[in-house]
Amino acid sequence: MRFFTSLLLLCSLTILAQNQTKYDTYFEKGNGNQSATYQETIAYFQVLANDFKTIQMKTMGLTDSGEPLHLVTFNPDATFDFEAIQKNKVVVLINNGIHAGEPDGIDASMQFFRDLALGKIKAPKNTVIVCIPVYNIGGALNRNSSTRANQNGPEEYGFRGNARNYDLNRDCIKSDTRNTKSFVEIFHLTNPDVFVDNHVSNGSDYQYKLTYIMTEPNKLGTVLGSYLKTEMMPSLVSDLKKKKIETTPYVNTFHETPDQGFAQFMDSPRYTTGYTSLFNSIGFVVETHMLKKYSDRVKVTYEFMKSTLEFTDSNAFAIKQKRKENEAQFQPNQSYTLQWEVDKSVQEPFTFLGYEAGYKKSDATTGQRLYYDRTKPFKKEVPFFSQYKSVKDVKIPKAYVIPRGFWHVIDLLKSNGIDCQTIQKDTLIEVESYRIVDYKTPTSAYEGHYNHRNTVVKTTTKKLAFAKGDYIIPTQQKGIKYILETLEPEAVDSFFNWNFFDPILQQKEGYSDYVFEDTAAQLLNDNPKLKSELEAKKQTEPDFLNNPKAQLDWVYKQSAFYEKAHLQYPVYRITN
Repeated sequence: MRFFTSLLLLCSLTILAQNQTKYDTYFEKGNGNQSATYQETIAYFQVLANDFKTIQMKTMGLTDSGEPLHLVTFNPDATFDFEAIQKNKVVVLINNGIHAGEPDGIDASMQFFRDLALGKIKAPKNTVIVCIPVYNIGGALNRNSSTRANQNGPEEYGFRGNARNYDLNRDCIKSDTRNTKSFVEIFHLTNPDVFVDNHVSNGSDYQYKLTYIMTEPNKLGTVLGSYLKTEMMPSLVSDLKKKKIETTPYVNTFHETPDQGFAQFMDSPRYTTGYTSLFNSIGFVVETHMLKKYSDRVKVTYEFMKSTLEFTDSNAFAIKQKRKENEAQFQPNQSYTLQWEVDKSVQEPFTFLGYEAGYKKSDATTGQRLYYDRTKPFKKEVPFFSQYKSVKDVKIPKAYVIPRGFWHVIDLLKSNGIDCQTIQKDTLIEVESYRIVDYKTPTSAYEGHYNHRNTVVKTTTKKLAFAKGDYIIPTQQKGIKYILETLEPEAVDSFFNWNFFDPILQQKEGYSDYVFEDTAAQLLNDNPKLKSELEAKKQTEPDFLNNPKAQLDWVYKQSAFYEKAHLQYPVYRITN
């Protein structure tokens, strides 16, 4: 009897050992400095999906590489209908490899899902975990060992740019890539309560292996933002500390040393967490430190995801309720902030674990170079500016009106779940109208655009004729913040600033100077008020006085000959 018991135990241990070997990841089989390829990653998740009923892998939309994104879901209930899931559970969505040279999350997520499936991590009762295994597939396929010049491993990794050389973490609002369009589909399908985007940092040297960005709380909204800042984030930091993992907010310094202080990172909607916050999802960016060993970075990424899951599962009802309350606070006629800046008057006490820094003569150039002395670690108070203040507000309108000719804007709104209602018959509507009076444009391209900044508009109220088939976009819907951030031209990542409306900046019709001279003279003779305004402008502006060409152009632009479309922003606000 004892023989058969021993034999049974030996067989069980053998099977367990075989299973452990079967489910070892590429990273675990290596020397701790190797990362799985795109093909190895997808193959591994396919094995998990085949072997465990709690895991499903689904093919989603295409990327610029021609390969589709995948969606991996762990649900202890083994159901994968997100409409049903969202009725009684919360969803955590994890995104990996948006910068394919930062693969920590790719390797950590394979272990994470494996351990959930095997029961090594206690199965959550109230939470479903969803993962995009590799987001930047084109970058992952562009594998090399040199482009991350400052990074300590792994031996091989992908490239930051995608198959068309876009930085996908700058594309969330403008959606130039198929990757982003497919991400948007996944995001709205899963409707995550919590979103985690795994990265590797660059910049300063310090003692931490893990830094983080949380969605800027004021921008997220007072209800959800306060909960994130005062409850969720402190709990995650405390839990990681119990695991002997010290953390810090992302060290947002590049030209100064951290001991001079730094500010909370502002994640505008071009970034993933800036985008997801528009739909009231709590967002985190994990930023492991580039100079730490790869094996350590993978471990702390794993532990951050585990701590996030445990907090979310324990507070699932509260998070769902806070999301609803946060959405409800944005109403017509209330103020909405379009532009933020760091509030230097508010400084939080913060203990930072860094290294003494200094400057010495460079061995490579004729200048001085910054260096950090790891033999001189320090623990000291540094300034941390965690607050942002509003520098530009707008009153939320009841709706926007967009002529149907701007179909590319309508298509993006619809793909983000925005209700776009068509006008059923030609009609007059009283609207607020914007005219672009100033903007600045860089001389070099940024992510495929010459995007504008410092945009200024002038507002007038008028009755305008709109045609059957034009669109009314009511603001009272789930995507209200997305609507405001894209359609208000002064917002940092507005569609205007991303060049969606650039044709209005070009004057299409003009005049021949020698012909219009006679017309201008007649206009001034027939309109004494106009002539008086011209004379006053000449008296107060010396450059204008000495520029006859500018004077003639000014007269033209005050006349009925000047086209109404020039600088007229073609999105209108309904406020009554």
